[in-house]
Amino acid sequence: MARRHRGREESGLQDDAPKVKMTKDNFLKALKVFEYIRPYKWYFFASLALVFLSTLSFYAIFYFVGEMIDVAEGKSDLPITVNVVGLILVVVLVVQGIVSFLRVVFTAQVSENAIADVRKEVYQKLVTLPITFFEENNSGELISRVSADVSKLYSIFSVTLVEFFRQIITLVVGIGFLMWTAPRLSFVMLMTFPIVVVLAMFFGRQIRKLSKERQKLLANSSSILGESVQGIQVVKAFANEDIEVLRYNTTIKDVVVVALKYAKARAWFSFFILTVFFGAICFIIYMGALMLQRGSMTPGELLSFVTFTAMIGGSIAGLGSFTTELFGAVGATDRIKEILGLDPEVLLTKFSPAMPESDLLKLTGKISFENVHFSYPARPDLPILKGLDLKVDKNEKIALVGPSGVGKSTIIQLLLRFYKIGDGNITIDNQSIYDHEIRAYRKNISLVPQEVVLFAGTIRDNIRYGKQSALDAEVIDAAAQANCMEFIDNFPEGLDTLIGERGIKLSGGQRQRIAIARAILKDPAILLLDEATSALDSQSEKIVQDALNKLMKNRTSIIIAHRLSTILDADRIYVMDEGRIVEKGSHQELMDLQGIYYQQASLGRLFE
Repeated sequence: MARRHRGREESGLQDDAPKVKMTKDNFLKALKVFEYIRPYKWYFFASLALVFLSTLSFYAIFYFVGEMIDVAEGKSDLPITVNVVGLILVVVLVVQGIVSFLRVVFTAQVSENAIADVRKEVYQKLVTLPITFFEENNSGELISRVSADVSKLYSIFSVTLVEFFRQIITLVVGIGFLMWTAPRLSFVMLMTFPIVVVLAMFFGRQIRKLSKERQKLLANSSSILGESVQGIQVVKAFANEDIEVLRYNTTIKDVVVVALKYAKARAWFSFFILTVFFGAICFIIYMGALMLQRGSMTPGELLSFVTFTAMIGGSIAGLGSFTTELFGAVGATDRIKEILGLDPEVLLTKFSPAMPESDLLKLTGKISFENVHFSYPARPDLPILKGLDLKVDKNEKIALVGPSGVGKSTIIQLLLRFYKIGDGNITIDNQSIYDHEIRAYRKNISLVPQEVVLFAGTIRDNIRYGKQSALDAEVIDAAAQANCMEFIDNFPEGLDTLIGERGIKLSGGQRQRIAIARAILKDPAILLLDEATSALDSQSEKIVQDALNKLMKNRTSIIIAHRLSTILDADRIYVMDEGRIVEKGSHQELMDLQGIYYQQASLGRLFE
């Protein structure tokens, strides 16, 4: 756990524990997420204007209802009939309906587009962050940030924000009417404002704290769900369904505990708001009844006054409710802001994937590691490479062998610039690998790992992932070179066959050959093979190895392997131990040396 917490700090994310107090400055910073509304500000302002008109028309309805009663009793000051009042009510209702319709449409324009922008920017930020970020942060938590937290913002954009302003407008207009018609009674309502402010500050702080804790626990439960689904074969192979259910149930219980505390905090808030304000409303009704009894108020005026008072009480209660929702959203905005505030590895705005091929970086593949020292960021006290020197000529095929943990895969990760070295230098074509724009640089390298990652979609889509602009003829040619066509032709849909999530509908050998076809289509200068055949049976290995041999022609290749058969024809083999090269040479040269390689090869295996 210590490693994970340290890694989170290094990657730029902080734990979700509510350590920061809700101050004015912090709240204003959290509200910066509403900058996404700016491109749609005219829709937003139009929506607010319509809210104002809707509120006025709503008050007008009850005003004329009161006037209708006074007109019917002959106590109205207006020279109109009941029929005229009824016609006015019809017009106001029609206007109210049109205004409400347009408000909903304009609000949807703001909320749907703004939240789409948030989702796109969060996702773009995620995919452009360095690999260390994903190693040090839980996948379930990241998914929660893109889905649950953004959905929380959606509710703010689509409902809460506009309704918040509606309640303010309702409150201002209503108080203005009350002070105009009955200043003494309106004083009672105004006396409740300090209580609202105090309660909002107290409950808002508590609700924000519980909201962030609830989001954190939900992210943990999502993580367990994701791990179980992705590793379902392991779960079932070990018959550990009950253990996974217990793990998930435990986290859900924690979520329920915090969620109930969150609900109770909001319930107490509602209790106080309703008790105070509706108590005041009842008192105002009582005072109005006395005025009616004394003849200083007409029945219609009392009905309108009581209705307006109830509306004002509802708007004050609504303000408190919507304020707490805004406070609750701060937790989500904080988490999203953390991601958006991280430094990306790739700036997509400064590099166009549509750039002509001739303008892209073209490497020949001459590689050199010069006195390279490296430790993983999460374990800086544990050196992996200790002054490594390694040279690979253009179009040369070399192999890295040695026991686990000596740095073989680390060399591949450093070549892909997943990490930065601590000391030394790595060059390709006599130039530092860090001098190149990272995406242009990586387009010259292909990786074929042991665990092939395919995407849900068709075989054609997965092969074309190596070169998005490839024509069908190029895709078919690459598939043929990778020995894929023999099984693709057996599928009724051919290249359009859906392979399922992570290629689950294909065998291991078939997935491996699609990965090779993808690499062939990319046509890289440098090829990295990390245990590409170790998980295959002997028959599949022979087919895949034949495809790999075609792939390695006329390109620099670095092979990591434990099987002797996969490296016999390598131009040079490097034997690694404790982060250094201890032996090097061709297979025959190393056998003649009768050192570490000889001892392992004589047993028919390499450091298994």
